Amino acid sequence: MNKRLLLLLEQLEATMQRLDIWQIDSPSFDALSSTQPFALDHLTATEWLQWIFIPKLRGLATQKQPLPSKIAVTPYLEEACKERDYLAELLPAVAAIETFLLSASNPEDEV
Repeated sequence: MNKRLLLLLEQLEATMQRLDIWQIDSPSFDALSSTQPFALDHLTATEWLQWIFIPKLRGLATQKQPLPSKIAVTPYLEEACKERDYLAELLPAVAAIETFLLSASNPEDEV
């Protein structure tokens, strides 16, 4: 199950790299320590995906820790798309991760 999540995260990362929005330099410690949802006060949507969302889920998956069962990232990205329409290309990858996490928490719903 965790292998599937890792694959989905790799696909999201690859999409970000293809769009040339994958950053080499990390934001500041203060920015990464934000307590605001999606670190809105310090990070862009893509920075949050790269530096918080992907590493957190990757860490949980590789350490075989419990995965979150309820996340809602796509509404945030949809809002961000209003200013940067190219972000719409990230929506399918993020939606696939959300769907996976929901189905992983409800295995009886799997086909």
